[in-house]
Amino acid sequence: MKQLQAHLEVHLAVSLLQARYAQAIDDDRLEEWPEFFTDDCLYVVTSHDNHVRGLQAGIVYCDSKGMLQDRVSGLREANIFESHRYRHIVSLPATVQAEGGVVKARTPFAVYRITRRKPSELFVTGSYEDEFVQGADGELRIARRVVVCDSSVFDTLLAIPL
Repeated sequence: MKQLQAHLEVHLAVSLLQARYAQAIDDDRLEEWPEFFTDDCLYVVTSHDNHVRGLQAGIVYCDSKGMLQDRVSGLREANIFESHRYRHIVSLPATVQAEGGVVKARTPFAVYRITRRKPSELFVTGSYEDEFVQGADGELRIARRVVVCDSSVFDTLLAIPL
């Protein structure tokens, strides 16, 4: 019974982190986005085909919290792109495994894009392939997130984090 309770607590912690993560992006609180990660994190956006073939390169590749912060600064200050926002629909994690201080999870998602000029549209579907560790504050942090997109076709408007 204790083992089931511990599993449910970890599953709930992952689910809540996923919800807060999506809400921060959807609410355009992008400056908060890097805070979900560890300092030496990995954040990659790739296609399902590349992921199953073990190809490391991604459409987006950041290997530190500093790179994530730079990405947000670039979005706010330098990049020019059509104004839009996202609405994430994040499922419950399909798998959650805790071992040796690392929690691994796979969480399906769908992201809709909202623009001024056309109706909301399904932008991307896929799954978050994650590894979490506990931060100094006791909260889970993302140590490794590979955003595996179902399609191999990417819109050039992949500016906002997924």
